[in-house]
Amino acid sequence: MGRGIILYQSKYGATEKYAKWLQECTTYDIAETKKARAETAAGYDVLILCGGIYASGIAGLSFLRKNKKALQGKKIAVFCVGASPYDEKALAEIKAHNLKEDLKDIPVFYGRGAWDEASMTLSDRTMCRMLQKAVAKKDPSEYEPWMSALMCAAGETCDWTDRKYLEPLLLYLRQE
Repeated sequence: MGRGIILYQSKYGATEKYAKWLQECTTYDIAETKKARAETAAGYDVLILCGGIYASGIAGLSFLRKNKKALQGKKIAVFCVGASPYDEKALAEIKAHNLKEDLKDIPVFYGRGAWDEASMTLSDRTMCRMLQKAVAKKDPSEYEPWMSALMCAAGETCDWTDRKYLEPLLLYLRQE
């Protein structure tokens, strides 16, 4: 698998949990994205960016954009974490929205995270409640998977994190 580093940006803890599980499986070094420097990442063969999905954006992705020249020739993957159940169509949309131009060939993997409104910032909690109100106006039979998950999680504390979500990424890392 080569010498690697896992960079992560976690707001509520689920992404950090996945990053630490990934470190256990790979023995790669680990660091928060905000503390990482291009010079540090340059010393590795493999770079995995783990980031939560917030308003369709992947946290920490700006590191790859800013440092794409310094990271050329490295095996790079993105592992994003969200509250929705895995959905191929939704993941393709997230990738298309976030990984454009010279980042478009980076593979993206997904792990389901957690939901705890009590720990959310006021702005995140407000956004989620506004979204829930908008979704509630729709016919439940027409909900997309993320909509059903959002409505079921309302007012609940849920932790869907599971090591099984790392398996496709680990398989990718084993490929030469």
